[in-house]
Amino acid sequence: MKIGIIGGGISGLSLGCFLQTRGYDTEIFESHSIAGGLCSSWRKGDFIFDGCLHWVLGSDSGSSFYKLWSELLDMSSIEFVNHDIRVAIELKDNTDKNGNKVFLLYTNIDKLETYLLEIAPEDRAVIRSFVKLIRVMQKYELPPMIDNIPRLQTLRDKMDMIKYLPFVFQFFRWKNETNFSFAKKLKNPFLKEAFELLFDGDEVNLMVMAMPLAFYDKKSAGYPVGGSASFARRIADKYEDLGGKIHFNTQVDKILVENNIAKGVLLCDGTSLFSDITVSAADWHFTVFNALEGKFVNRKILELAKLKKFEVFPSVMLVSLGVSRDFKEHQHFFRFPIEQDYTSPDGTLYNRVEAHIYHYDPSLAPEGKTVIAMSFYTKNGEFWINLRNSNREEYNKSKALFAETMVDFLDQKIGGVKDSIEEIDVSTPATYQRYTGNWKGSVQGWFPGKNLLASSPVSATLPGLKNFYYTSHWSIPGGGLPSALKSAHDLAQIISLAHT
Repeated sequence: MKIGIIGGGISGLSLGCFLQTRGYDTEIFESHSIAGGLCSSWRKGDFIFDGCLHWVLGSDSGSSFYKLWSELLDMSSIEFVNHDIRVAIELKDNTDKNGNKVFLLYTNIDKLETYLLEIAPEDRAVIRSFVKLIRVMQKYELPPMIDNIPRLQTLRDKMDMIKYLPFVFQFFRWKNETNFSFAKKLKNPFLKEAFELLFDGDEVNLMVMAMPLAFYDKKSAGYPVGGSASFARRIADKYEDLGGKIHFNTQVDKILVENNIAKGVLLCDGTSLFSDITVSAADWHFTVFNALEGKFVNRKILELAKLKKFEVFPSVMLVSLGVSRDFKEHQHFFRFPIEQDYTSPDGTLYNRVEAHIYHYDPSLAPEGKTVIAMSFYTKNGEFWINLRNSNREEYNKSKALFAETMVDFLDQKIGGVKDSIEEIDVSTPATYQRYTGNWKGSVQGWFPGKNLLASSPVSATLPGLKNFYYTSHWSIPGGGLPSALKSAHDLAQIISLAHT
């Protein structure tokens, strides 16, 4: 049986591998010249700039995702870096009892608990309840039964779920807790402000932080040396070793449908390619409303498109610098306030800067040098997309001004940045949209926000359309590599059940 897959990002590559091992004949149509989609790096001069990975959930056996990655890769052959401190957050209004303005999010749970209690002994009960949540998470395989979709789980598998009751109790206790609501329970002003700034001022369910912390502590959420493109290339190589074929620089225009049955794809050059099953691992909005012309929708899908129930994950302004110093005296990942608010050309107000110094990955820069990346989230990605389309000169001026301003802020903070710049690259939401097709230039699909209990907004199938399936990071709120991997693994099992 022949299966055509649209999109060579992590989800498309993973699905291709899972299907090839099940005996299917698959091919991937990728519009870009390289595989990986959003999981991408690019070279400029002597430097490699990274646009995706900070950590990989399942980098070691402490996470159930290790099982899924291990079906694709020899994980033991990849060098992972496990940081002692996830992020250093400089506060604006408060200091701890020693006069320090910087909050350190340790990845070792014992060390984090000791640190939090030293800062705020008056919040002992609240702190210990939060640490207990993390420790309970560590005792279980999350997500449970990751190997099989519900239809493949045995009665014994389902009965074994009773052992998850302690986790379920904790989950329902914390399911509505956000970093903001948790901060309100804290008496210590320094710790209160720190938790409010965990997500750079956004309100997000606290378990979005608690779960990664559980895996950081178990050394199972490390950064792969070599960066995003190197990691994606390993999966692409595995796919091709299994007999799969990737068609690069091949852009799909439409999904061919006859009598409500998907028959293949129509490329932008007019070529028609046919298959028994068509899978889109491309952008959700493009798939439903462009490739399929909005013909296979229902009220739920239309509400999604109007953003009535879910928000799209913000896009990013990414300023990447190749510098002639390694800056090893600084934390690898930190955020700090700026003295005066800055309004971006797209209207976004920024009062903080996020900087990521890759001095721990020597493969990205020559010896003694490093890469610095500054990320700025924006909910107005369409401004940059429209500006690039309508006025390229003004677009280039605006992004150059943005980058210059942000580099000035960083230089004022740590010094020596401007004088050491050898290469600079600025990616905007238009860049993300142009290279990946991601709707509104989003970087991770649906934003998880406050509600972790919301069911997946995107189904693997569309109403009234046969022999078509969908999978990508849009399939699960929060997006990212774990969502792409899990949705692809699940879909391989769904296809196997339906077409054997």
